[in-house]
Amino acid sequence: LQDIPFILHRIVVDRVIFVVPRLWLNRIDEAILACEREGISTSISMDLYNLRIAKVRQTDFGGFPLLEFETFSAKQWQLFLKRTLDIILSFVLSIIFFPIIVFVIIAIKATSKGPVLFSQTRSGLNGRKFKLFKFRTMVVGAEMKKRELEKMNEMDGPVFKIKFDPRITKIGRILRKFSIDEIPQLLNVLQGDMSIVGPRPPLPVEVDLYKMWQRRRLSLKPGLTCIWQVSGRNKIQFEKWMQMDLQYIDQWSLWLDFKILFKTVFVVLFGYGAS
Repeated sequence: LQDIPFILHRIVVDRVIFVVPRLWLNRIDEAILACEREGISTSISMDLYNLRIAKVRQTDFGGFPLLEFETFSAKQWQLFLKRTLDIILSFVLSIIFFPIIVFVIIAIKATSKGPVLFSQTRSGLNGRKFKLFKFRTMVVGAEMKKRELEKMNEMDGPVFKIKFDPRITKIGRILRKFSIDEIPQLLNVLQGDMSIVGPRPPLPVEVDLYKMWQRRRLSLKPGLTCIWQVSGRNKIQFEKWMQMDLQYIDQWSLWLDFKILFKTVFVVLFGYGAS
């Protein structure tokens, strides 16, 4: 290491790569400074951590160099474009769906007592709590009756699903079949709590029961539609669902979002996989 300055003067060097154990970090300071003075690019390879998923990049915070370990490694311009598309699509879809929204409001008020909208606390990006909006598809007080029906749960894992849930109203069954009850979540997208495409937002009580590896699905903003919804949703076992969400996060791209949106159109039109 002490010969680095001498070597840089004797031969042509474009880059110096240091391969050292972590305990040697304090020994290479002078060598790195020597390269810096010469304008030579340097890299350090070291056994810092045994990473399986996270990608490493160097950043700067107030003049201090930092190593960042990120499992979702999208670039800022990609996230900015995703958010821009979320806002544009939400406005456009709100206009397109306006006649349906009016019809649904009238239908809900005419067929059952209670509010048109149903709001529920969900877990969003990195566990942030937010109010999710839906058209009400169940009778008033349905949450209070859930405990009585828990023994009829048809899903594994912490998720509660019943194909013929007695709490669902007649109009609610139609709204759910074609995912029309999800339209108010366009407001959640505009507020920034959700994205058009992303893992579906879970209930906080479900998150409490997650295995450690399943919590990584919270590392991306939840969405209106996701790969689970276009792949059969309620027919898919919970663990497989979680694996699909993590696969989406690891392979994310704007093109993947467009493919999921395209498939969503057909799923909604034919009510595939809904209950």
